[in-house]
Amino acid sequence: MKRLALLLALSALVAPAAQAVEFTQLQADQSRITFGYSQMGVGMDGGFKTFSGQLHFDPAQPASAQAVIEVDLASIDTGTPEADEEVATKTWFNTPAFPTARFASSSVKAVGDNRYEVAGHLTIKGQTREILVPATFTAQGNTGVFAGGFTLRRGDFAIGEGPWSAFDIVANEVEVKFQLAVTPGN
Repeated sequence: MKRLALLLALSALVAPAAQAVEFTQLQADQSRITFGYSQMGVGMDGGFKTFSGQLHFDPAQPASAQAVIEVDLASIDTGTPEADEEVATKTWFNTPAFPTARFASSSVKAVGDNRYEVAGHLTIKGQTREILVPATFTAQGNTGVFAGGFTLRRGDFAIGEGPWSAFDIVANEVEVKFQLAVTPGN
């Protein structure tokens, strides 16, 4: 009888681990993607209003995670309508020809304390580069939050052509930050 009670107690402890939660639904209305850069030595910032994602993340098996995030470049918010219109032109994002930026993960590595290194391919304006994105993941009940950021070099993606390809007025480095709320799938 004691043996049966012990087995039942152990199975109760193991059962929650067997039912691991996989986060698959990006909650864009609770998420944000922002950026910061320097123009003529002055810090500027902005963000994107529209983006979507497909992901599969089980905190118990991070190495099997996958993510694809697509950003609608026309949804940029620089703080002024004139600047938003300017960055849509061929010189900058060329949104008629390249309406989205896309990040597709290729691997996820746990580095401890809910921190991860997400490797993948970032495509902007027809240019694809490999990047490594440090991120954290925090589970909060039935919601999880990925937070992190990376430095994008706009010259690598031909963002700012012609006279804007020099970095004396608009810096080459753009700091991209994100906070993505996710929930389990149905």
